[in-house]
Amino acid sequence: MIGMEGMLIGIQFGHVLTLLLSIVTILNILLLSWVLFIERRDVGNTWAWIMVLVFIPIVGFFIYLFFGRSLKQKNFYNLSIAERKAEKTEVDKQLLPENLAILENNTLLRKYTELIHMNLKSSHALLSKDNHIEIFDDGHKKFAALFEDIRSATKEVNVQYYIIQSDSLGTKLRDLLIQKAKEGVKVRLLYDEVGSKKTPPRFYNELRAAGGGVEVFFPSLFRLVNFRVNNRNHRKLCIIDGEIAYIGGFNVGDEYLGLDRKFGYWRDTHFRIIGGAVNHIQAKFILDWHQASKKEPGDWGDYLFQTEKHIGTSPVQIVSSGPNSETEHLKNMYIKLLLSAKKSVYIQTPYFIPDTSFMDACKIALLSGIDVQIMIPCKPDHPFVYWATWSYVGDLLDYGAKILLYENGFLHAKTIVVDEEVAVVGTMNIDSRSFRLNFEVTAIVYDDKVAAHLTELFRQDSERSSKLTRERYEERSLLIKFKQSISRLLSPVL
Repeated sequence: MIGMEGMLIGIQFGHVLTLLLSIVTILNILLLSWVLFIERRDVGNTWAWIMVLVFIPIVGFFIYLFFGRSLKQKNFYNLSIAERKAEKTEVDKQLLPENLAILENNTLLRKYTELIHMNLKSSHALLSKDNHIEIFDDGHKKFAALFEDIRSATKEVNVQYYIIQSDSLGTKLRDLLIQKAKEGVKVRLLYDEVGSKKTPPRFYNELRAAGGGVEVFFPSLFRLVNFRVNNRNHRKLCIIDGEIAYIGGFNVGDEYLGLDRKFGYWRDTHFRIIGGAVNHIQAKFILDWHQASKKEPGDWGDYLFQTEKHIGTSPVQIVSSGPNSETEHLKNMYIKLLLSAKKSVYIQTPYFIPDTSFMDACKIALLSGIDVQIMIPCKPDHPFVYWATWSYVGDLLDYGAKILLYENGFLHAKTIVVDEEVAVVGTMNIDSRSFRLNFEVTAIVYDDKVAAHLTELFRQDSERSSKLTRERYEERSLLIKFKQSISRLLSPVL
């Protein structure tokens, strides 16, 4: 009798297992159909996911749930028809031939009219010509200025960072925002769940109690499961009273003040902007804020044209991209810059893991006689990323690239300067994650004075760097070569 019962249980278990396998198979077929016919992916990505789903059907299904799902590209921010029409109207106005012709009054803008046009068409990046820009290359100076601006706020403070640590600097920022909220200033703070994973939600309880708003971008389910772990908001923006904006590479944490022994001095670059570009930075924040808060961005349009301070002369476009973008706006802008260079290209990036199109642009520039200099850190914060970076910069040595290894701490700046006359500062690293998966934003400045300042900073950093020569590169040990090979193989997902 016991044997018969065991047999029946075994049969029932077999039926359940067969049913589960059938369900998984059906789900796999549905996912394969979705990847093949519905999602708009490039051929390489499509084949990669087909291989995952076919050869590891059960595990592959969960891998897809966490890492494979694409974001909707049409109206990701749920803008109303009126808001989309208003945005398109402003973009179309700047694209009018007579308005583009006005740019010819400025020699530099005339030279980069095609790039301006491309940024307008792809990223709706409106051009403002009245900006005053202050450059920070040191965390102490940047945060001292930011905190002073926040203290002076009378209307509102909007803060957005990928990483906010609950350490000394993070606590100082939070307490200052609590103070402003108690004074009646509208305070909104947005952080990324994965980037700020070390900071517990209770860290912001007092800010919420004081009336400040706190939202999380793509939060985890019960802080354990995150189905958007692969799509993060990497932007770092602060807007004070709609008149002053900060944009660049610094996050919030003691390490960004050079207080982490592992990294030492932290070298980064950030802009403080006053002028029309503040409106466009504010608009980016409002869209992200309402996406995170799940509210309609009803006040989004109010932030496009409200700045009253017009004290500068630097033309600026605020260009953004993300997994919701139909094209890789920022990568394409970088490629356009590389191909437009006549003399020099100076790049600073913590990670250099480009795709084929970006590598080809670098090679074309080098073969054309352009002085391409790329500065990367001499120490890793992510080992696989570091060795993949070495692999890619090593490929460019044969083409004549000058590769510099920054040795005065950790280099986190994300800058590019072309011909010492146009410059980009923002949040984008040169890797597939920034190109395709993360929400990123940069400021491109058409001003030779700003470019000259950044060029001088590059030269000063060069004095604190060593040169990676072909001879030095070839002296790598077999272990390092192995690490580079494995890291390069993983580079699309790093």
